[in-house]
Amino acid sequence: MFFPEGQIRVQLYGHPADMRKSFDGLSALVRSDLRCDPLSGQLFVFVNRRGTQTKVLYFDRSGWCVWSKRLERGCFIRDWRKVRSREMDWTALKLLLEGIDVANTSRRKRYVLQRGNADTSCTQSRTL
Repeated sequence: MFFPEGQIRVQLYGHPADMRKSFDGLSALVRSDLRCDPLSGQLFVFVNRRGTQTKVLYFDRSGWCVWSKRLERGCFIRDWRKVRSREMDWTALKLLLEGIDVANTSRRKRYVLQRGNADTSCTQSRTL
């Protein structure tokens, strides 16, 4: 998948999906359940009930594409009760595909240069 990262919108389907579905079945889920246009160029992410397999559906102006990944160990989603259909960004998709649970991580303190100071020393500030 080669995409300009800042321009891609990603929709996560918040229920377990049947991984036997392909282009037509997944695009029907997008239309009926997510209420989105599958021809919009967005990425639509589906995960199976056990959380070990995922499919990404998108339309690239010339045809349908399905990208699939199956884990040998571990799972993408551990608890389906916490998952909702939602829009996520490109970074969250990359973390999901790597098996990193964003809900259980914390952000580190970052040191940034504060603007407007005469000297150029770095000061500690917390950014989110």
